[in-house]
Amino acid sequence: MARQKLIFATGNADKLREFKEMLDEKEFEIMTMTEAGADVEIIEDGKTFEENARIKARTVAAKVDGIVVADDSGLVVDALGGEPGVYSSRYMGEDTPYELKNAKIIERLAGLPKERRTARFVCAMDVVFPNGEEQTVTGVMEGYIGEEPMGENGFGYDPIFYVEPQNVSTAYLSPDEKNAISHRGKALRAVKEIVENYNGIV
Repeated sequence: MARQKLIFATGNADKLREFKEMLDEKEFEIMTMTEAGADVEIIEDGKTFEENARIKARTVAAKVDGIVVADDSGLVVDALGGEPGVYSSRYMGEDTPYELKNAKIIERLAGLPKERRTARFVCAMDVVFPNGEEQTVTGVMEGYIGEEPMGENGFGYDPIFYVEPQNVSTAYLSPDEKNAISHRGKALRAVKEIVENYNGIV
């Protein structure tokens, strides 16, 4: 049986690496939108992670033949009114290094006790099939913002996002440990089940 072609609407190498770590490449032919020939500009103007995921998936699906998966994810910090939220990748500017973004968030939470530093990573994934069917799933990982960065693994906001019960950052966890509990891992496992149950021919 031919591998199912899964096209991810992302140019983020770190995200694609995580996707490949969690999916069986014997079962799926995994590629980016660019590799699939969808060199299109995507305007992410949704107000929620789910809306942005649908915008990405539908834009790419209109240009390629295969199953398209798009995600929109980010960090939600309660004490900051939900910031950076859907603007996580654009917080303080798209080209601003995450070291500076992380330092700014820690600075804004200075003096707050652990119970007021609650936060979560959210990942919405949208799947569009060649026959036009579409499903959206959302994964959440609860945690809190640490008082200093920790760990060398992961990327983005991982060094400042701490999880219970270990009380370490997700950048301190191994890739397997992180994937087992992460927002993206939860969403991708749901997507994998949806794709495996799809009866169409790719």
